Amino acid sequence: MNKRLSLIILGVLALTAFLFIDLVGHLGRLSGGMSNLGVFFRESLWPPDWSVLEAQSYPVCEARFEFTCSVAWLGMVETIKIAFVATVIGFLFALPLSVMAASNLSPIEIAIPARILLAGMRSLPSIIWAVLFMIIFDMGTLAGICAMSFYTVGYLGKLQFESMEGIRNAPLEASKAMGMTRTETAWLVAIPESANQLLSHLLFMFEYNVRHGTVIGLVGAGGIGLYINTYLKLAQYDKVVALLLVVFLVVVVIDFVSMMLRSAVIEEGDVERPSWSSLFLPGAISSALHPTPMKKSTASDESE
Repeated sequence: MNKRLSLIILGVLALTAFLFIDLVGHLGRLSGGMSNLGVFFRESLWPPDWSVLEAQSYPVCEARFEFTCSVAWLGMVETIKIAFVATVIGFLFALPLSVMAASNLSPIEIAIPARILLAGMRSLPSIIWAVLFMIIFDMGTLAGICAMSFYTVGYLGKLQFESMEGIRNAPLEASKAMGMTRTETAWLVAIPESANQLLSHLLFMFEYNVRHGTVIGLVGAGGIGLYINTYLKLAQYDKVVALLLVVFLVVVVIDFVSMMLRSAVIEEGDVERPSWSSLFLPGAISSALHPTPMKKSTASDESE
């Protein structure tokens, strides 16, 4: 088995090397490109221009903290707002679609069309959706929200129905034995069972949308990408680098917050935290689906 796996890995690596050389050509282009990048980095990118953190000259800043009137603050806050709204809207539409697409929760004649719909919504990147919605709604944040929401539905829906298909059979069989309908099984069993993963997917999607806000802004859909696009057109690359570093810092902070939120609801080690099923389900149903395991008797208990 290990020998076969090693051969498969070697075959994939060899195929990758062949395709890379076929697409790129001779490897001398890499060395020339790296030298050009070094010159461009020294002359145009570094050091970053941190004037993007200073208040704009117009309109006059009346806020208590002047940096809240800066390009970096205004653009990043707008990007976070767009990402938050789009993530929540996308989640609300993705959740019922993921239930319909899960083969263990819906009949095949419903699951297949739902999967095709989700595949179609994520087949186009959000920047293409942004261009399409700008044709409909003109430039601005509405186009950005719609573009992110569409892509979020397709991407999040796939992650969610795969999580639901991966839940244990025991709770599903118990729900059938209790006479639950498919809808009741989905909303009272499947979603609570996979809720920890759904939360992880939701937080990841929010982080992804914050990062991708820099891309859709390049085509005029609002957010910090709009300012990045402006500086690119003016060849002010040091300001572009400064804004990208701000985006990187915000994404790192969001990742740490997400980690703390996930750790608050996921059971680890001997620390028993409230399960998601106890939050969603009535006590009798939750106890039937998740019986509390008996604690092992200790040596002191046995001596007594």
